[in-house]
Amino acid sequence: MSTQAHPLGISYEFFPPNTDLGREKLMGVRDALAERNPRFFSVTYGAGGSTQARTLSTVQAVRESGITTAPHLSCIGSEKAQLRDLLNQYREQGIDSLVALRGDLPSGMGGIGELRYANELVEFIREETGNHFEIAVAAYPESHPQAPSFEKDLENFVRKMKAGANLAVTQYFFTADAYFHFVERARALGVEAPIIPGIMPITNYTKLARFSDACGAEIPRWIRKQLEAYGDDSESIAAFGEEVVSRLCQRLLDGGAPGLHFYTLNQATPSLRILDNLS
Repeated sequence: MSTQAHPLGISYEFFPPNTDLGREKLMGVRDALAERNPRFFSVTYGAGGSTQARTLSTVQAVRESGITTAPHLSCIGSEKAQLRDLLNQYREQGIDSLVALRGDLPSGMGGIGELRYANELVEFIREETGNHFEIAVAAYPESHPQAPSFEKDLENFVRKMKAGANLAVTQYFFTADAYFHFVERARALGVEAPIIPGIMPITNYTKLARFSDACGAEIPRWIRKQLEAYGDDSESIAAFGEEVVSRLCQRLLDGGAPGLHFYTLNQATPSLRILDNLS
C-alpha cells in the first residue's frame, strides 16, 4: 500500500517493555515498521508517570530508527516543576513531538497534581516551549468513558484543540460511522486540525474485550459473537480480525481520514498485514 495519498500517512504506538527480552523484541518490531516509512512512532506513559524512565529510554531506542518519536505526556499526578523538567529534557534530546493526555489517577495516589485536564497541559506546554513541539491529543468518537455526555466530551475535545494542539488521534473503534460523525461535529465547532483514526488490530479476543470494556470502545455485537464462536482458535480469530479491520481502514481512508494510527501492542505483523490489504 502507498501512503502517499494520505496527508499524514501511517503511525504506530508502542508501550515501554519492562524486560530485556521485551526491549530486544521491540527493536525488531520498530525496524519492521520503520521500513514502511511511518510519519511517527509514539510511546505510552504510565499512569501518574509510573513508567516515565522506561518511556524515555524506549523513546531514545525507537528514535534510533530515524523516525520521529513522540512520547506520551500525562498531567494527572504531576506537578508543573516535574513537567517543566521533562519538557526541557525532551527538548535537549531533540524530541519535537508529544502526545499530551490527561492520564488516569492510579489507585492509592494522593494528589491529582496542578493540571487537571489535557487542555491545561497543552496550554502549559505552549507557555513553556512555544511552538517547539508538535502536540497530538486524544479524541473519543464513541465518547470518553467518564464523560457525562457526548456533547460534553465534544466540548472538552474542542477545548484541547483550541489550546494549541496540532492534531488528534482517536481511541480505537470498529464502527466507521462513529468516526465520521465525530469529525463532522468537530469541524462544525471550528476544529480544522487533522483527526487521525486509531486502529486496534484484532488478535486476541479476551484481551480485546477487556481493553474495550475499560476504555469504552464498542465491539459491535456481530464481531463479538463471531469472535466468541472461534473459542481458542487463534488462527481463525486473527484471520477474521484482519478482514474486519482491513475493511474498516479502507472505508476510513476512502471517506477522507488523513491517515491511520495503529495501536500495535508491540507487534508488527498484524498492522503490516492490514496495510498490505489496503489499496
